[in-house]
Amino acid sequence: LQRDAKGQYLFDLLCHHLNLLEKDYFGIRFVDPDKQRHWLEFTKSVVKQMRAQPPFTMCFRVKFYPTDPAALKEEITRYLVFLQIKRDLYHGRLLCKTSDAALLAAYILQAEIGDYDPGKHPEGYSSKFQFFPKHSEKLERKIAEIHKSELSGQTPATSELNFLRKAQTLETYGVDPHPCKVRLSPASSSGATSGGCAGAASLFQPHPCPVNEVTKMKFEGKTFYLYVSQKEEKKIVLTYFAPTPEACKHLWKCGIENQAFYKLEKSSQVRTVSSSNLFFKGSRFRYSGRVAKEVMESSAKIKREPPEIHR
Repeated sequence: LQRDAKGQYLFDLLCHHLNLLEKDYFGIRFVDPDKQRHWLEFTKSVVKQMRAQPPFTMCFRVKFYPTDPAALKEEITRYLVFLQIKRDLYHGRLLCKTSDAALLAAYILQAEIGDYDPGKHPEGYSSKFQFFPKHSEKLERKIAEIHKSELSGQTPATSELNFLRKAQTLETYGVDPHPCKVRLSPASSSGATSGGCAGAASLFQPHPCPVNEVTKMKFEGKTFYLYVSQKEEKKIVLTYFAPTPEACKHLWKCGIENQAFYKLEKSSQVRTVSSSNLFFKGSRFRYSGRVAKEVMESSAKIKREPPEIHR
């Protein structure tokens, strides 16, 4: 990688390697030496964004969760989104009731090992897989029961598609949690979601905040302000306190990008946003990608032989 190579170059290189055309949903994430997460900015030099010394560690991740992942044009895209949501489930970011958890895990099992075979799958076979941060034997039995009795004959692609359809209906689908505190609650997690922005009294009680209702976002130091317009012209300001100024800036950037991606009709409507009321003060940031509507229109035009998927 050349020293002046931009983030876009590295991202395009990765997508070419993965044979991925519907790439706008994805991004490259890295963590700085202070353990602060960042999205690699495509318009800036890769090396200049890294505060650590090489070799650099970066992760290919879903950045903008598709509002309807089952409607993605190509199987390779659905597979990569499936891997991300499977990871979200494992890390406790995708929260759901026990019955939904069992079904999701059974879909993963079917996708990975195929039909239940008593000769290959002895008692307790599902316990060898780690679907969640922790789970009970009762849940393991339920997962195996669904896998044995309900999913026989499903191909990996079908199981992954069914997994996506189910995951999409869950309240925390697409939530990217940011640890912070809110004035009215001891603990909070604010997250950017595939529906827009979500503020939460805790990570377990998300209160969706539709992106169209968010009129402005700004931050000062560790404080993040979300201006929300509600019915009957009622306006409220949600205030969050991030652990560090860098964490607050990251939350602000994620909010700006999510609002642009999901709300705007076309990328030509994107404007540079200031973190302060005074444009010449504070941070300025501009979303540099395409918006959801453009991405879906572009996907509809894809005409090629589906690439081979190496699961």
